[in-house]
Amino acid sequence: MTPVQALQKALAAEHAAVYLYGILGARSSSSEQPVLFARLQQAYADHRDARDGLVALLARREVDPVASQTDYELPGPVGTPDEVQAVARTVERRVTDTYGELVANTAGDDRRLAVAALATSAVRELGFGGAPVDLPGLG
Repeated sequence: MTPVQALQKALAAEHAAVYLYGILGARSSSSEQPVLFARLQQAYADHRDARDGLVALLARREVDPVASQTDYELPGPVGTPDEVQAVARTVERRVTDTYGELVANTAGDDRRLAVAALATSAVRELGFGGAPVDLPGLG
């Protein structure tokens, strides 16, 4: 995988995360689950910022950024707060694994960006009840 292909794959993961967190936020309540709702809102904002940063990075390299899909499938049911949290964990695990691939296929500033994003998504997964792992991002 080339560095640009890895950046495009990370961007595709961020597109999916933004879409899915929009749905997860709509399935939670700021009054009934304030902690979960706040985490979902923050995750949405973080992924939106990461997506926008990757789009800008690719554009500076005169590479057309991969477009978002029109729809993404939820990786599980979202009828209860526990289910919403489980889907959020899955989203973060997928993003973390994608940034692990970005780390493996880049160097310099791109790798530093990937390492920071990997660490952030791994920690965010913990906030949604994930279990710590020795080497996040290795799928």
